[in-house]
Amino acid sequence: MSAHPYRFGIEEEYFLADAETRGTPRRSVKPFHQAAGERLPEIGRELLQCQVEVCTPPSTEFAAAHAALLRQRRALAELGGEHGLLVFAAGTHPIADWARQLPTKGDRYRGILRDVGLAGRRSLICGMHVHVEVADPDRRVALMDRLLPFQPLLFALSASSPFWQGKPTGLSAYRLSAFGELPRTGLPDLMGDAAAYERYVRIMTNAGSIQDASFLWWSLRPSIKFPTLELRIADSCTRLSDAIVVAALFRCLVRLVERRPDIHAGLTGVSRAIAAENLWRAQRSGIEAELIDEASEQSFSFPAALDTLLSLIAEDAEALGCTAEVADAHRILREGTSADRQIAAFEATRGGDTSNRQALDAVVDWLAETTRDG
Repeated sequence: MSAHPYRFGIEEEYFLADAETRGTPRRSVKPFHQAAGERLPEIGRELLQCQVEVCTPPSTEFAAAHAALLRQRRALAELGGEHGLLVFAAGTHPIADWARQLPTKGDRYRGILRDVGLAGRRSLICGMHVHVEVADPDRRVALMDRLLPFQPLLFALSASSPFWQGKPTGLSAYRLSAFGELPRTGLPDLMGDAAAYERYVRIMTNAGSIQDASFLWWSLRPSIKFPTLELRIADSCTRLSDAIVVAALFRCLVRLVERRPDIHAGLTGVSRAIAAENLWRAQRSGIEAELIDEASEQSFSFPAALDTLLSLIAEDAEALGCTAEVADAHRILREGTSADRQIAAFEATRGGDTSNRQALDAVVDWLAETTRDG
């Protein structure tokens, strides 16, 4: 265990917004993407033209990941300013109309839109993905199963999508609702072992449902590009420090379930159903949610659930050198999530002569400023 470094990488997706209207860019964003590709070779494209993705190289140090993402965020903000654009991290765009979005050109993206139709055009969402190395490929699927009950808590800490199409949703994180229109999303089914997973992928591929396992858009999956488990549950985190918290917790959890085979052993359909209910509670209420514990058959406050998790991974955090990063989860409880801050900015601005749209403009301004500053 001590010899395995559990290297990790972080991918963040951002929105592009018109700097004047805060909505969908009025001009072509092709010049922005061209310039971004020239200045920042680690920049990637996403399904829609109003999105951009960055990633960190494999690392064992969260300080290095933080520095890389902060540099990328500031570079994109500067580049956006040169092209009349704002760049921000959030699970959903508070204002933009999905019907006005243009897809990114490319065979993969065209194929996805052809397969999923309108649901793909409506996928105006951004997430954060965390890869953690698992040395033995045969263990990744079993670990994916056993990490299932932890996902709602990680998701709640990342909540950043309380608005959709110019309206408050009443939820802390609406992104999963929009993403859920696509097939093969949400929590993965319990697969059991690598052989069962490989059989599932083989059947789906032979039947023509998917081209390969990268078309399984679950909230957690074995990567087909890297020797990792890939966490995909999180909203794109507006505050960089929140992204580091989620990544550090996930990295520690992977090590935990590897060294402790008793953790979440023998999960059943009931276990998955409870995880799904907890995910809904997190989506609705964020860090105010009460989460169900299957073993005790009771609900516990989010702070209590977080403290339990931190106790479980204390040894792993120390071994991986990220005790401070996982403890920083308490800051999110004190300050609120991005969703909480967005709602606060909206409520503080709305009223009197200020329209809902002007209040949402203030939300986008907060998102862009906070994204840039990290």
